[in-house]
Amino acid sequence: MGIQTRPFLRHPQMLAAALAVAGLFAAPWRSLAADSAAPVPATLSRTSGASGVPVITVARSGTASSLDLDGSIQPLRQATVASQVGGNVLQLAVKAGDRVKAGQLVARVDSREATAALQRSDAALAQAQAEATNARLNAERTRDLRSKGFVSQSALDIAENQWRGAQAGVEQAQAGRAQAALARGFSSVTAPFDGIVGATHLDAGDLATPGRPIATIYAPGALRAVVQVGVSRAELLRSAQRVQVVLPDGRAITPLRSTELATADAVSQTIEWRLDLPADVQASVRPGQMVQVRLDGAAPKAGADSAIVVPQAAVLRRGELNAVYVVQGEQFVLRAVRLGAERGAEGVAVVAGLKPGERIAADALRAGLADARPAR
Repeated sequence: MGIQTRPFLRHPQMLAAALAVAGLFAAPWRSLAADSAAPVPATLSRTSGASGVPVITVARSGTASSLDLDGSIQPLRQATVASQVGGNVLQLAVKAGDRVKAGQLVARVDSREATAALQRSDAALAQAQAEATNARLNAERTRDLRSKGFVSQSALDIAENQWRGAQAGVEQAQAGRAQAALARGFSSVTAPFDGIVGATHLDAGDLATPGRPIATIYAPGALRAVVQVGVSRAELLRSAQRVQVVLPDGRAITPLRSTELATADAVSQTIEWRLDLPADVQASVRPGQMVQVRLDGAAPKAGADSAIVVPQAAVLRRGELNAVYVVQGEQFVLRAVRLGAERGAEGVAVVAGLKPGERIAADALRAGLADARPAR
């Protein structure tokens, strides 16, 4: 049996046609590789290759003219009301979102123990008053007998001292009754000022203890943005030419005034900045909402690290997720990042999630394909 000749070798025309078809399929890949050679910002160096997804090595930009920090909305006036006595909550008279007036009932705590204490105080006061009356009458009789010479001066002194002691007992009993009455009054928890109930922390039937929060009330119409700034970055906020609060709807608001607290948090090593918001934005934000505080024109300290800037195409945006594909070995790994200010044609700043020298995919969409590999 002889060796058979391959069909392509026996028919040269078929071999030429196959090569032509292969060239048609290869042409789009060559075009895609050519398109990926778009210019990259000066802060990023490109690693080119014959195949795969182009990657870039991230580096820090030369300037840090803007900085975005996460903050939250807080009311200027807020109070957490609590019970000053222990007992079960018999009635919770408000719910979250209710408007209340100063002195309005918020909750009623079981006052039977306080009522019993008040009754004991009433009885103790009545007993003290009776003893004081007897002491007064005894002192008056002793004084009369002393004037007639029937008793000694010592007996009179004793009777008068007993009367003064009984009077002090009455005053002590009166003070005890006032304290018991005040404690019974604490069973009714009221609003300290006109405001809105932001949250309730107990329900009817729960056990209230002294100091345990029952409800949080805040005064509407006066809000502020609060941001925690690291001690090392505090100078950036002080030197910023413009400070803006970016609301959830995208509006950038200039605060009326800013206040820096005098002390730093001992655990987180941050300083709290409070930015008062104008009245016309009160309806569009609520306490607890997250906002961004943008610092423009902040001058970094000499030798301080500036921001990492990556191209817009390198960032994968899916709802609240912002991520990049980082090169690990011969594959890409998705990593979440926190973005900062937009830098126009230069790209977008990355404030957390990346380190200088790491390599990422220049095109996040291509890097997300199942067979994507970094270019060599």
